Amino acid sequence: MSRPSATTKRFQIFLIKPSHYDADGYVVQWLRSTMPSNSLAAVFSLAKGAAERELLGPDLPIDVYAIDETNTRVRPRDIARLIEKNGGLGLVGIVGVQSNEFPRAVDIARPLREAGVQVLIGGFHVSGCLAMLSEIPADIKAAQELGISIYAGEAEEGFEEAIVDAARGELRPLYDHMKHLPDIGDIASPPFLPVDFVRRTIGNVTSFDAGRGCPFQCSFCTIINVQGRKSRYRSADSVEQIIRMNYAQGVNRFFITDDNFARNKDWEAIYDRIIKLREVDGLNLGFCVQVDTLCHKIPNFIDKSRRAGVTRVFIGLENINPANLIAAKKRQNKITEYRKMLLEWKRVGIITYAGYILGFPNDTPESIRHDLEIIKKELPLDMLEFFVLTPLPGSEDHKVLHEKGVWMDPDMNKYDVEHVVTAHAKMTAAEWEGVYQTAWGIYYTDDHLETILRRAYASGINIRSLMPVLFWFSSAVPIEKLHPLQWGIFRLKYRRERRSGLPLESPIVFYGRYAADIARKTVLIARRWWHLKSIVRRIEADPNAKLYMDGSLTPVAEEDADHMELYTQNDAARVAVEREHRVAGHRGHGAVGNGAATNGHHHGNGHDAGHHDHPTHDEARPVAPLPA
Repeated sequence: MSRPSATTKRFQIFLIKPSHYDADGYVVQWLRSTMPSNSLAAVFSLAKGAAERELLGPDLPIDVYAIDETNTRVRPRDIARLIEKNGGLGLVGIVGVQSNEFPRAVDIARPLREAGVQVLIGGFHVSGCLAMLSEIPADIKAAQELGISIYAGEAEEGFEEAIVDAARGELRPLYDHMKHLPDIGDIASPPFLPVDFVRRTIGNVTSFDAGRGCPFQCSFCTIINVQGRKSRYRSADSVEQIIRMNYAQGVNRFFITDDNFARNKDWEAIYDRIIKLREVDGLNLGFCVQVDTLCHKIPNFIDKSRRAGVTRVFIGLENINPANLIAAKKRQNKITEYRKMLLEWKRVGIITYAGYILGFPNDTPESIRHDLEIIKKELPLDMLEFFVLTPLPGSEDHKVLHEKGVWMDPDMNKYDVEHVVTAHAKMTAAEWEGVYQTAWGIYYTDDHLETILRRAYASGINIRSLMPVLFWFSSAVPIEKLHPLQWGIFRLKYRRERRSGLPLESPIVFYGRYAADIARKTVLIARRWWHLKSIVRRIEADPNAKLYMDGSLTPVAEEDADHMELYTQNDAARVAVEREHRVAGHRGHGAVGNGAATNGHHHGNGHDAGHHDHPTHDEARPVAPLPA
């Protein structure tokens, strides 16, 4: 963090994206983290735009600094001293704060407030609580009692008001912009972060949103209640502007954070613009997008994804039990479409990720294990990542439990979709937590790792590109005890940066354990990397590897409904299949799909409107931690 420019009076804005605490109370931080924060990029650009337009007048220029705590140490007292040297003119904005980051955000703010620095906290946690709860919850009230101001809603049309108030020393306790959703079509300052931020992450990847909001009603989702049920989109011109700004500084890989890019009404115009940039202008671009399970029914969507440079796609699969999907109001997911959709992505050689939620009402440890074996055998997925069903503040699930007075863990640090925070009708907390931990090992067995790579090789996917990503998703939980999206390269820990209320450990205990952890993890990482490398070499040396075929890669056919466990696993699955047949005009045991496929190359399955998927995180999930 550089010092402000030397001048008589300059207004200092520090924007901080906080991390969260691990099980021992230390900040989760890395030498290089997964990906730059889209929320930080959006607010940073707005603040820089205000500075360039001299929002506070020519006599009070603005300096803007941004810090991502997942890869950069935050020193609140140093920030306070810099602002004090500038006459106390400054604002610290803690941005994009998710529920599990809120305790850390308050700990960052506390010494700043003690020094008299104005602090504003925004993000999904405060916005979701104000959107769904009749009263402000205790943790936000406690923050306000410290003099921390709260910003609820999106920043495009309200953040400048807070800057002006802060410059007057009159920051209000609450800025509530939840009832107004700004137009993001062609804003003057779209999301952008300098290349230095990208270099502190893994791969040459940055992120931006091409759209916000969702019209559907998944009960576990916070996006529909924070960003609204009316979808809003950036124009193709704005997307091109974002891409060109990043390309000019050497950044050419992008994660489009839209909850479901397939339902962006301007997806084709955006893709056509990107295709022009790639095929006419010669820009080397790569993308990862999030889509739903019916995206393959949109004419040209998958083929244009490939032409636009999409190399990875995240799919909100969530579950294979129709009863669970209905309970979560995720009726748009049809198990009869899963194989057709995945085979279409295989056809164009794009790597697939899917999210899978554990803890729906009908789940038990046994049913989860059984479902995962079905997925391994019958669905041609590459990466599968797991989440604990969590009543995130801002979701309908959280509101219902809150209003019924059902116990939920008061520690927001646990609301990371990796911890159990409420009760389940069919599992104890220990069973639920246990099956989450074991799910990774059930899916990523040595045999299935080889199966995934063989399927990919036979489908024309570059398995040397797939291998690092497969390593990442299969290794994070057993090695680091963290979700892959929370992992990074080389864990950084500071003895004095521990959660408030926990004791300061002695140097011998702290550094001894830290050194032992580094040694242990280094050995495990090396072993797992070389093991995967050996599988890749074995496949590449196999003269018949291109001919690999198993049940998941076979063409979708009428008889699938009779013999595949995906469709016969329980009464709910059988009923769902019969219902889909009736809707499609089939009788009796009609086809679960149609069309022809060879070695995973599936062709022609009809085209009609699909629906929308939602991430389980408060903020859209980054799913491409490594370069394409």
